[in-house]
Amino acid sequence: MNQSEVWLVDLNPTQGSEIQKIRPCLIVNDDAVSALPLRVVVPFTDWKPHYTSANWLVKQNPSLRNGLQKESAADCFQVRSVSTTRFVRKLGMIELLESEKIQRALANVFSINI
Repeated sequence: MNQSEVWLVDLNPTQGSEIQKIRPCLIVNDDAVSALPLRVVVPFTDWKPHYTSANWLVKQNPSLRNGLQKESAADCFQVRSVSTTRFVRKLGMIELLESEKIQRALANVFSINI
């Protein structure tokens, strides 16, 4: 379970407006800080055209490499740390350019200048 991999992750149980159910997630933590059986993930949700105005949502097109089945959005506002026991199966990996877009969106969420 390494950075830039896309996995199906069981995000239940949830509360309130937290993103829920089993869904694709991108591992975003650096591999060097993976000593604990936890990973920091950004979940994917269905892409909607009005998401283009939200700087925390990054469009991802499906590909054989990333394993996504439909146009999706990496929802960087729903980033969270989860136990590796929640991971169901690996779907694929994202490209470096896409990873950099998601890192910039995370920086926007946390007001970090990169």
